Amino acid sequence: MFARRFHPLSLSALLLAALVAAPVLSVLFNLFAGGTGDTWAHLASTVLPDYIASTLWLCLWVGLGTATIGVATAWATVMWEFPGRRVLEWAMVLPLATPAYVMAYTYTDLLQFVGPVQTALRDTFGLERGDYWFPDVRSTGGAACMFVAVLYPYVYLLVRQSLIERAAGLNEAARMLGQGAWSAFFRITLPLARPAIAAGVSLALMETLADYGAVSYFGVQTFTTGIYRAWFSLGDRVAAAQLAAVLLGFVATLLLLERMSRGAARFHDSGRAGGSARRQALSPFAGGCVSALCLLPLAAGFLIPAGVLMKWAFSEGDAQFGERFIGLALNSFTLAATASVCAVALALLLAYAVRVSRSRLVALARGAVGLGYAVPGAVIAVGILIPVTRLDHALSGLWAHWTGQNPGLLLTGGIAALIYAYLARFLTVSLQSVESGLARITPSMDEAARSLGLGAGETLRRVHWPMLRGSLLTASLLVFVDVMKELPATLVMRPFNFDTLATQAYTLASDERLQEASTSALAIVVVGLLPLIALSRQIARSRRN
Repeated sequence: MFARRFHPLSLSALLLAALVAAPVLSVLFNLFAGGTGDTWAHLASTVLPDYIASTLWLCLWVGLGTATIGVATAWATVMWEFPGRRVLEWAMVLPLATPAYVMAYTYTDLLQFVGPVQTALRDTFGLERGDYWFPDVRSTGGAACMFVAVLYPYVYLLVRQSLIERAAGLNEAARMLGQGAWSAFFRITLPLARPAIAAGVSLALMETLADYGAVSYFGVQTFTTGIYRAWFSLGDRVAAAQLAAVLLGFVATLLLLERMSRGAARFHDSGRAGGSARRQALSPFAGGCVSALCLLPLAAGFLIPAGVLMKWAFSEGDAQFGERFIGLALNSFTLAATASVCAVALALLLAYAVRVSRSRLVALARGAVGLGYAVPGAVIAVGILIPVTRLDHALSGLWAHWTGQNPGLLLTGGIAALIYAYLARFLTVSLQSVESGLARITPSMDEAARSLGLGAGETLRRVHWPMLRGSLLTASLLVFVDVMKELPATLVMRPFNFDTLATQAYTLASDERLQEASTSALAIVVVGLLPLIALSRQIARSRRN
């Protein structure tokens, strides 16, 4: 009975889930480790309150900002007809191609005292230092603005799709009952879009909690910077793991509050889809105002940073551009390609195991894998390095005992451990795409294949594989881009003398060599545009005109 239900495919899926969950379990285990009383007491009495306050403020402002901009732009592009709508409805997602730390570099140069904005103000009005007040971009508020500018598309995408699916019949029914457009929005559309808003804001907040580059560059004390400091400055891996566990608590609390806030409410539409809602034509003045309001977040999150990076790259750029840059690009592409291929293969294995076995245990394992994306890269890195380092020391001790020679660390600081971190972090990204492709294949095709004598593996190869090529390509592309942008895990786990485009941009920017960092940063943005181009085409076709 056990052999029939838990065939090798299911057992492989369970093993995979255990490997992905291992870094998180390692972090939680170190909550109870001893030997860090002095370090933890020092952190708790000095910087821990700042970590908590800064993290909470960032979450508050990023949540409010992304919800406001995402909902407003989604509503405008779905319900109103205004100049530039056809371009803006897909271009609004482009800021996702810009990492937050790249935004931090560009806006620091633009808005600092010697930057072009303040210089133009002084020249125009004849001002001197001390004659005026200008907001400091390198602050908690500035970091929140950077995150809002690049993360609002999460809310925009999900809310827009929710409005497309439900806005037609419900809004027309509300108007027939005498409700105006704004009344229908606040009383009907907005409550029904609540799950989409909550999901989009949750994704934005998880990305905020996971960031290291932007908050570190701005000098904002968050848990991610604290983890990095405890590991490298204080040299205490257990204290770093305990900080990581507190950060995990933030993520878990965030997810739990979102679920609890729904209560017993149900948000599904019991009626049939009514087709596309008729867009309301706006007057030329109102249409121009809406166009400008939609263009502002797009310009702030993509057009301005991309323009600044292009100017820097072509006018100054990296002084080591050439062989050095090609080596960095090869490192980044090698890591991203390897991680994307492994992620797609493992995601296909897990998704197909869930489809074939229909076991609750396998489905539970799939859910455990899905939590990986909610865990920041710094937490994953700490969770991997602690057990791997201990295993390395044990292996080195055995080798020295047998041969009399110390081989050093065999696993720590290697490419394999870094790829493992990427898979633990981004496997769920490819898994969602693969599951979406499998869901479009009717189960009757599996039954027909079995009736013809095909086993599970042969059915996957001959039936599902040809139909899944598009989904697998999408999954690999998404993981590829995420790995290209990943900074915290790469900084912590990269081999010695091994740099990527992301670490190069961070290193140069940390040394205030912003113009030189532009070449690597621009390359990351360009690569990030690849999946967004495909996504933009899908958005443009999602609404029947």
